[in-house]
Amino acid sequence: MYIPAHFAANDLAKIAAFVDGAGAADLVTFDGTRLVSTLLPVIWDRDGGANGRLLGHIALNNPQWTTAAAGIPALAIIRGPQAYISPSWYQSTKEHGRTVPTWNYTAVHFTGPVTFRRDDDWLRDVVTRLTERHEAGRNGRWWISDAPEKFIAGQLRAIVGVEMQVELIEAKDKLSQNRTPQDRAGVIAALRAEPGGGAHHVGVEAGARLGDPVLRAEVRSRDSRPGGEQRRCRHRAGGAAVAYPAVTGR
Repeated sequence: MYIPAHFAANDLAKIAAFVDGAGAADLVTFDGTRLVSTLLPVIWDRDGGANGRLLGHIALNNPQWTTAAAGIPALAIIRGPQAYISPSWYQSTKEHGRTVPTWNYTAVHFTGPVTFRRDDDWLRDVVTRLTERHEAGRNGRWWISDAPEKFIAGQLRAIVGVEMQVELIEAKDKLSQNRTPQDRAGVIAALRAEPGGGAHHVGVEAGARLGDPVLRAEVRSRDSRPGGEQRRCRHRAGGAAVAYPAVTGR
């Protein structure tokens, strides 16, 4: 991933919270001729190896798991909210006009070897963990035991486990850090007023990262709810889990 220094995200706790909050990744592999991609639900297990493992599953009938070329690392792309940025929001546009549109976003890339798993116990564990991740805290939540065991066993036979050993972590927050404080304030205010949740969320995140105390409080409140950053982050204290150059700013 191309990451200018001012857009580099190197805080492992925030990266972990982002990945957990996104909940899904595009798994990209090479079949010897072309790239193949599948969107799949994932869990980043930070306890497995220096940079952890990315765990998920795909359909048995999806040929990606049989065509991924051996010895070639896979790429997992985790995307966050994104938004168009209009030059009309910049103070600089009014002052000198030397501005152009851009696009703000947050993204994390994981790279590493991928293994596809068929063993029932492994699949059942990952499916149970994914279910718990997304059902916890819901009123009238669903449990795997709510479905007949024979049915669940059949569903497990219809999927294939995905296990990526994460060797490289690249994370990017492109939130107008390269603009003047006046331009950033204009972007944040405009994004928060835009229709649609994605643009609003980018505005809140930009404000929280770039110094707005009100928006920082909003993000802290959101992350403290079930499934938020405070519950999700299980990184080792002091960022010791970061294995540089695993998190890069290149």
